[in-house]
Amino acid sequence: MTPRASDSMATVIAAHLAALEASGYAASTLANRRLHLAQFCDWCEARGLTTPEELTPGILEHYRQWLFGLQQADGRSLGKPLGWSTQATKLTAVRMLLAWATRTKRLLVNPAAEMALPRLPARLPRAVLSVSEAERVLAQPDLTTALGLRDRAILEVLYSTGLRRMELVGLDLIDLDAERGVVLVREGKGKKDRVVPIGARAIAWVQRYLDTVRPRLVHARDSGALFLNARGTRIRPSRLTERLHRYVVAAGVGKPGSVHIFRHTMATLMHDAGADIRDLQEILGHAQLSTTEIYTHVSIERLKAVHMKTHPAHLSRAPTPAHLSLAAEAADKHNDA
Repeated sequence: MTPRASDSMATVIAAHLAALEASGYAASTLANRRLHLAQFCDWCEARGLTTPEELTPGILEHYRQWLFGLQQADGRSLGKPLGWSTQATKLTAVRMLLAWATRTKRLLVNPAAEMALPRLPARLPRAVLSVSEAERVLAQPDLTTALGLRDRAILEVLYSTGLRRMELVGLDLIDLDAERGVVLVREGKGKKDRVVPIGARAIAWVQRYLDTVRPRLVHARDSGALFLNARGTRIRPSRLTERLHRYVVAAGVGKPGSVHIFRHTMATLMHDAGADIRDLQEILGHAQLSTTEIYTHVSIERLKAVHMKTHPAHLSRAPTPAHLSLAAEAADKHNDA
């Protein structure tokens, strides 16, 4: 196939997205990729660039610099620059587009072959709950209401399994195997299935929900979804986030988060208790071990134990109240002088 000069930027992008869809990419990934590439196409057209053949490494560098100076436009973060991760995601979409166009002979040379992505900082999870804080959040739903009891079951499942938001929303009744103590996650991130352990306490709360609440929520036509909303349909991801965020705030733990805070908490507390990082990788469904290794940095209990055993300040005798009183008197005399 020879390069087709008549192929516009929009045409190549549409063909690329169709190829990704045929390859089995998730709908959410395709939606995000379409958004990022539409932005790139608009940027090119505003500068008179209508075909991929017109792109050069220099032009792509200008686009990278434009993204660096771009201001977020949503109401919550107006005036703030795009985060490094967002910039990298947008540039990756362009780089994958042009690599595909080169492989399929729509381009002779890939202008993005040497394009560097922003170096992302290694960030720890924003917040992790302690055991007592997690229990406080779990206790927030009003168990006298149907949705409150449902929410308690949801919180228990998240705390026990560390599922992602969309994974929990996507659970069906047949995915819970209470006898074996496992949950089947169908098409998790990367469209991969996996089996995740679930504790007896979480199973008990889910069973209580199934026995007393779900029959009242379900309509004549049962979708088979595990967790239903008041209309009898599968609970919406955005609504789940809103409700769980309210519980975290109401618990007074002073930490930000909603669904994902339970994923971080579960992994961190299990690692503190001795769970192997590779076992956590399987439970969390991480494709790369490096993603899971963040919890070796979050986990602090082992470091505290080493600190207690080896730091000379811990090894010396702790000051008595009398010592502290004498020290305070000496400090007062020194200040008076």
